[in-house]
Amino acid sequence: MNSILQKILVKVFLFVFSFSSVFALETSDRLFECTEIFKERKSELLVELERIDEQKQSLNALKTATEELLRKKETSLNQREEVLDSKLAEIAQKEESIKKMLTKNEAVLKEIKEIKMSKVAQTFAKMKAAAASKILSDMNKEEAAGILGSLKPKTVGQILSKMDAKKASELTLILSN
Repeated sequence: MNSILQKILVKVFLFVFSFSSVFALETSDRLFECTEIFKERKSELLVELERIDEQKQSLNALKTATEELLRKKETSLNQREEVLDSKLAEIAQKEESIKKMLTKNEAVLKEIKEIKMSKVAQTFAKMKAAAASKILSDMNKEEAAGILGSLKPKTVGQILSKMDAKKASELTLILSN
């Protein structure tokens, strides 16, 4: 019986060995498949990583170009501001010069008007009161009052006495203001 038992044990051992070999082969095949899947996934990840790196480099290049463009625009803006400031200063200087000229011209014009009025006043002062009153009656009230204002009070009184009473009162009101 020992030999039968040995034979059975050998058969069981062979069965277990063959079963474990099959199981080992199957496990080995699965490990090989997993390794292949991992290798494929690793290459996919490397490709994706390379794509991400390219995008990062593109983004950095775009950022650098944008910063450079911004610096150029800022420099251009600063230059334009300097030109504008200098033109504003030039305009302010010209405005001040024009104001001075205007003041000077107004003074000259006032002097000319005074000289003109003086000559007109001298002319009316030399005229007879009746003739002067007739001329002033036909003139604009403000102009007539201006001429009368430049004459001596005695002469004004003589001229107004020769005028129409209504016109004389209007001129007197203007002279009193």
